[in-house]
Amino acid sequence: MQPSSSLPASSGWRTPAVVVACGCAIAVLGFGPRSSLGLFLTPISSGHGWGRDVLALAFAIQMLLWGAGQPLAGALADRFGAVPVLSAGALLYAIGLVAMTYADTPSAMHLSAGVVIGFGLAGSSFMVVIGAFGKLLPPQWRSLAFGAGTAAGSFGQFLFSPLAVILVDRFGWQVSLQILAAIVCLVAPCAIGLASAPPAPATRAASQQQSLSQALAEALGHRSFILLGLGYFTCGFQTFFMTVHLPAYLADRGLSAEVSGWSLALIGLFNIVGAFGAGWLAQFMPKRLILAFIYFGRALAILVYLLLPPSVAGTLVFSAVLGLLWLSTVPPTSGLVAVMFGTRWLTMLFGVTFFAHQLGGFLGVWLGGVLFERTGSYDTIWWLSILLGVMAALVNLPISEKPVVRTAAATA
Repeated sequence: MQPSSSLPASSGWRTPAVVVACGCAIAVLGFGPRSSLGLFLTPISSGHGWGRDVLALAFAIQMLLWGAGQPLAGALADRFGAVPVLSAGALLYAIGLVAMTYADTPSAMHLSAGVVIGFGLAGSSFMVVIGAFGKLLPPQWRSLAFGAGTAAGSFGQFLFSPLAVILVDRFGWQVSLQILAAIVCLVAPCAIGLASAPPAPATRAASQQQSLSQALAEALGHRSFILLGLGYFTCGFQTFFMTVHLPAYLADRGLSAEVSGWSLALIGLFNIVGAFGAGWLAQFMPKRLILAFIYFGRALAILVYLLLPPSVAGTLVFSAVLGLLWLSTVPPTSGLVAVMFGTRWLTMLFGVTFFAHQLGGFLGVWLGGVLFERTGSYDTIWWLSILLGVMAALVNLPISEKPVVRTAAATA
């Protein structure tokens, strides 16, 4: 097993607590505005006279390119550090949000909300922070830090979802997007806290035992890594379908925009507990069992909600339960990647699993819009989410939580 890097790469004022605080701030600023974009689906579509499938495709492209760009952003961060990657990503993210306000054709919206924001998210998302945590924090801090950062992203959702409703109601959707763009720019100064010093000569020699291409080939040939990615595909399918389409679904059931905003906010609030809990449990329990429980629990929660009549109370309870199981997949998933392959290429390898997540997100968001336009209902996509949740629970059970054995490196 390749040696893991530890905290000595960060020194001076960049203590573990400072590193975690800066990473959590980035998670709030990056994930919060993104999680509120579903609230813009109805006003933007109505303002331009578009069907929901137009913006749904833009968000689906965003998901796909976010995932496709994540391994590249991770590789750059592994090689050059997190600061330049996070700063460049935040700039692209902000440009995309502003460009959305000037997009008056479907193709322009697909370019701004889809392509530009998608690549911006790849560079500025918490996935890059996870890699920095793996390198800058000692092992005993990692699982809790992964959980804390995930919880911070959920707090961003809790904060920005009702904020977006207020902004749109008071200023309109164009000005609201520009305000969110200004907020996203704050990611760059927060990234300074994740800067790392060059590795010591001994550490550098050890880390260069495996190249990027060797690390990628090793992971893609590892059965447990593939199973982990298949489960994460379902996570993306479910969470991004609901992030984008849940407000419209609730409106179709006669519930107000305020209920939609608070529904997304409750998901974020309760995921703070879920993410911290998953990070804490990952120190003591098999991570694959935690993931299986989360995926099965989501499927069961969706099933119960679909069988109940529409109500404000039922929706808020559903949102709270869903929040406990929302992004709590991140700590055990990233932890499994670190256990199996070490931290040298953690950002890049977790980016590969995240691409599977975003591929699922692309299909969930896009199919949600397409099937609604064709059938006038989201029922098919809800039932597909339940089926995928059960399948994801099953594929995580046989994952092996052991470090890979690098016989070739040992022989060399």
